[in-house]
Parts: sequence; structure tokens; C-alpha cells
Amino acid sequence: MSGFAHHLPDIWAAIIAFAIMTYVVLDGFDLGIGILFPFLGSDENRTRAMNSVAPVWDGNETWLVMGGGGLLAVFPLAYGVILNALYVPIIIMLLALAFRGVAFEFRGKTRRWKPLWDKAFFGGSLVATLAQGAVLGGLLRGPEVTGRAFTGGPLDWVSFFSLGTALALVAGYVMLGAAWLVIKTSHDLYDLARRIGQGALVATLGFIGLASLATPFLHPEYFQRWFAWPGIILSGVVPLLLLAAGYGYWKGIRTDRGVVAYLSGIAIFVLCFAGLGLSIFPYIVPMSITIREAATPPISQGFILVGAVIFLPIILGYTAYAYYVFRGKTSEHEHHY
Repeated sequence: MSGFAHHLPDIWAAIIAFAIMTYVVLDGFDLGIGILFPFLGSDENRTRAMNSVAPVWDGNETWLVMGGGGLLAVFPLAYGVILNALYVPIIIMLLALAFRGVAFEFRGKTRRWKPLWDKAFFGGSLVATLAQGAVLGGLLRGPEVTGRAFTGGPLDWVSFFSLGTALALVAGYVMLGAAWLVIKTSHDLYDLARRIGQGALVATLGFIGLASLATPFLHPEYFQRWFAWPGIILSGVVPLLLLAAGYGYWKGIRTDRGVVAYLSGIAIFVLCFAGLGLSIFPYIVPMSITIREAATPPISQGFILVGAVIFLPIILGYTAYAYYVFRGKTSEHEHHY
């Protein structure tokens, strides 16, 4: 039991990382479609785009709740430090997601105010995405920690690097959203999504390249991890895999293989997540607090793990079932909202 207890923080770090990654790739296409809303042309196209995500969009956010809840339950020290450092973008993100949800529901209930709710859906999607990117950038820069407490200011997360990660996430979500529309729609919206997806891919890879050039210089330990043995192997392999995933997306989006494009887009995000892990592991608050320093006692972790083992397969099961039930192209006459 003692050997298993020793690995509990690593198991929980993997569960939380999985939940956050799943949220990003599932809710990412949903947010991307919201960002695309003003550029979809007709009201009919916007309605079809919204109908393509209507059956699954709210379930996608389950993973955000699981990631945040797991962080609070298992790593409360890290939760306190991260929230104190990033309260502003996190609160902005949550308010934008809530506002976006209201717009999603209200848009289909009115004719007179539909243009207003279209703008609200776009604004909520864009602001939520920018805030998520700012959280990533602020976390990578490393909150200022003295002892076990955050001692920085409320706007320490503001930087050109955070702006870059925010814009990168916007491009990445648009890339996923375009691939989803290729899978789910047809005719003029399908053709438009293919064109947008190609441009979004180029923008995404460009921002990833810029972020990769900047990240090693954020902290001396990042530089050491990226360019010393054995980290330099991953530093060389990951860019090649990113290019391969980018090629898969490009070919898929141009040859009516939306699923291939979407899976390639997911691969791009997973590889970026791997680069993030290379940069900060075993820290949970970069260069300040490790996973084990932030963890609750093993008995608490084990107790909560029982619930995770029960409910995680259930969540995965109903998520997979929902996507299976609503597979295929969205009908032009189908109206969820």
C-alpha cells in the first residue's frame, strides 16, 4: 500500500491533466464555432453550425468541472496559489462561458433579438478562449510564490507571452471548429469551413512556433529541460510530429476527410500538452511547488480516487454515446434550438 500511496499524486496529476486535455479538445471545437459565427455568412449557416453542436456542447464542460474540482480536492495548495495568481482571467472565462450559454439558449427563442444573441455567442466564445490562453501564459510564466503563498500582483499574468498564447488558442479552436463543421455540414457551409480550416492551421502552427521559441527563455530551468539530455530528444521529435499532424489536418480538410482533420487537430493539441509537461513536470505551480508538495494526505487521495474510478468511466461512456447517437451530417431541416 505504501508503494501505491507514493504514486497517488502522479495518478491524480494524470487524471486532472486528462480532464483538462479532454475539455480543450471537446469544448475547443464548440468555442471555435462560436468564434467563427460572424464569418459564416447567412443566418441559416449560423443556425446549422449551432445545431451541429447543440446535442453535446454542455456535456463537454463536464471535463472543466472535473479538472478544477480535482485540483481543489487533491492539490488544494496549488489551487489556492493558481487561483490567487490568475483570478482575473479565470473569472472572466467563467463569466464569458455563462454568458455564452445564455446566448446559446436564447438565440432560438426570438427573431427580433437574434442578431444581438449572435453577437453575444461570438463575444462569449472569443472572450472565454482568450481568457483560457491568458491563464496558460500566466501559469507558464510562473506565479510569484514565497513559502507556500502567492505574493505577486493581480495583473502579473499580463504579458506579450500571455497575449501570444491567447491568440494561439483562438487559432487552434477555430481550426478544430472548422474541422467539426466539415464533418457535420454540407454545401456552402462545408466549403467555407474547409477554407477557414486551412488558414486556421497555418495560424495555429505559426503561433505554436513563436511560443516554442519564447518558452525556453521564460525561466532558466525551462531552457535546461528543453536543451539538455534527454529532454533535447523530445525537443527535436515533437516539432516533427507537429508538422506530421499539421500535414494530416491539411490533407484531411482538403479531401473531404473531416474526421482525419479533426483527429489531426487533436494530435496537435496533445503534442503541445506534451511540451507543456516537459517544461513543468514535476511542478504543478511552475518552478515553485511540486505535485507532491501540493498534495493532500494519501488517505484523502485514495478515498477520492475511489469516486474517480467509478464516475470517470461513466462520464466517458455517456460522452462517447452522445457523440455516437448524433453522428453524421446535421440535416438542413434539423432544429435543436
